[in-house]
Amino acid sequence: MLELRNISYNVEDEGKNIGIVKNVSLVLPDDKFFVITGPNGGGKSSLAKIIAGIYKPTSGQILYNGQDITDMSITDRARLGIGFAFQQPVRFKGLTVKDLLVLAAGEKMKSSACDYLSEVGLCANDYLNREINASLSGGELKRIEIAITIARGTKLTIFDEPEAGIDLWSFSNLIKVFEDLKAKTQGSIIIISHQERIINIADEIILVADGEVVKQGSKDEVMPLFSGSTFKCQFKR
Repeated sequence: MLELRNISYNVEDEGKNIGIVKNVSLVLPDDKFFVITGPNGGGKSSLAKIIAGIYKPTSGQILYNGQDITDMSITDRARLGIGFAFQQPVRFKGLTVKDLLVLAAGEKMKSSACDYLSEVGLCANDYLNREINASLSGGELKRIEIAITIARGTKLTIFDEPEAGIDLWSFSNLIKVFEDLKAKTQGSIIIISHQERIINIADEIILVADGEVVKQGSKDEVMPLFSGSTFKCQFKR
């Protein structure tokens, strides 16, 4: 279980102290699919990076399975089973897809590299020996990154706007991958998104605006709040 207690994150901007995340408290039980949504600039991605350890909160406490991880680095959190997927996946010159899958799985590799690619709808023969470089499309990179996440066996995985920069066909395939992950994966998934098709498969939705949690609950509990003009303009079908 992940628990955030009174988390705030401030930055200095031209001598002013700006609150990006403001006194956020959340409890996220295990084995659930969460979507954090809300208007652009509302603090969603910053909150995700605080959970992953990329940003350090100005104040507050983060507990993971009862352990205080507030001051842990992203590397130490990864050892605990927390993974983070960036909006734009990292490209690794000289490394192939197979190289990264083997590195991610390590000595505990339970499936072949081919199996991991199959889980995200990619043909192993076409991708195993491809370099992680500009020859891969945004959609291909996103699915390879998810395959790497599966290989790592993370217990809590955070995806920051996975739909960013991909075409409609790739997005449709991505939705199918997330639906399969939800059905098969033993662990929690947090997705930062304001895409309706991703929101529709969530167990719980967390609405964030102006750095604060407006509401956490089911789709039926949260989505009526999008009828307000502040949120509706950001909600994408």
